Amino acid sequence: MLSALVSAGMLACGGGDRAEPAAAQPARRGLWVLAEGSQRVLEHPDRIPALIATARSLAATDLFVQVYRGGRAWYETGLADDSPFRAARDAAAGADPLAVLLREAHAAGLRVHAWVNVLSLSQNRDAPLLRDLGRDAVLVDQHGRSLLDYPDLEVPPPDDAYYRMGTPALYLDPAAIGLSERLAATFAELVARHPELDGLHLDYIRLPDVLPFAPGSRFGVGLDFGHSASTRALFRDQTGLEAPQPKSSANAEVWDAWRRDRVTALVAAIRSAARAAQPKLEISAAVIPYADRAYLSLFQDWRRWLEDGLLEFAVAMVYTRDDRLLRYQTESFAGTPLAPRIWLGLGSWIFAGEPARAVEQIRIAQRAGARADALFSYDAIVEAPALAQALAQPAAAGP
Repeated sequence: MLSALVSAGMLACGGGDRAEPAAAQPARRGLWVLAEGSQRVLEHPDRIPALIATARSLAATDLFVQVYRGGRAWYETGLADDSPFRAARDAAAGADPLAVLLREAHAAGLRVHAWVNVLSLSQNRDAPLLRDLGRDAVLVDQHGRSLLDYPDLEVPPPDDAYYRMGTPALYLDPAAIGLSERLAATFAELVARHPELDGLHLDYIRLPDVLPFAPGSRFGVGLDFGHSASTRALFRDQTGLEAPQPKSSANAEVWDAWRRDRVTALVAAIRSAARAAQPKLEISAAVIPYADRAYLSLFQDWRRWLEDGLLEFAVAMVYTRDDRLLRYQTESFAGTPLAPRIWLGLGSWIFAGEPARAVEQIRIAQRAGARADALFSYDAIVEAPALAQALAQPAAAGP
């Protein structure tokens, strides 16, 4: 790992230790690199030099390279479908594209974080994880309907008149028997095979977003997940209480806290396994920027993860065209003790046709106190040459 420093100059912390401020605050800028976007860098290793050149032109210091999505892996593994890796290796005449990227990125002074989609299988019903753990690995709603049975992964009627899935996908139940161990082993294997990795970047480490949002289950409204028979039985065994029934708020706050703790326990398990393989690894997560909504509705208590030392830093995905909202959110982060470890994830792709606005959002975030940022995404920026040119100007330099 090129540096043991965490985002914005905090010393890397382990286990449940709190981070203490370091003397200096090196600027950091991340760049997300999609596994299945337009560039598919890990499937075409000859595109790696272009990635490195673009990253340097954007003043990036860190690459978040997607290597696990939908239960498919762009690295060698026996715990997921690694056909993308094997095809890429064959195309590269036997070379490991991720190893090549790590070598070339490090030579250019860039850190590389393996970006993994944790609790989303996208639309992959054939993932080895489902074959091995069974249907109970997938979330079930309070009416007993598995996401596996949702039509086109959208809310079934009659509820579709009132709700929709924010990001339709097969989401895994963090309380499912064997799931935490399986995911922790999957990512530990990744780190063990590539000890040169600087970080592990967790995405989709939450329950599904359903529109409109409901603030947990205590009001007995909304669409709620985590109700498989095995998960409800585990809750009963561990608390002595019954999980709420539809339109009921009995034991709702305990139920919500328990489900939230299951996600946190998964983060802890992944961290423990990954850091055992590479003790200096930075663990980070892409998180919902509305922290209270993340906590209440998506069971993603990322502020606790920072406080308890489970993450070195979090990247709050502030994807918006509303500049005032961007400033409000940035200021809200900047005013907390966690500020040095919260990066701003900017939706640069939104402004492919308005590159000056993408640059202005960087300025807004910096003026509002952002200490580090990340741009989404490399693929979108490459597809829009005017955007790439604007973001490469000194005005868009890192914080």
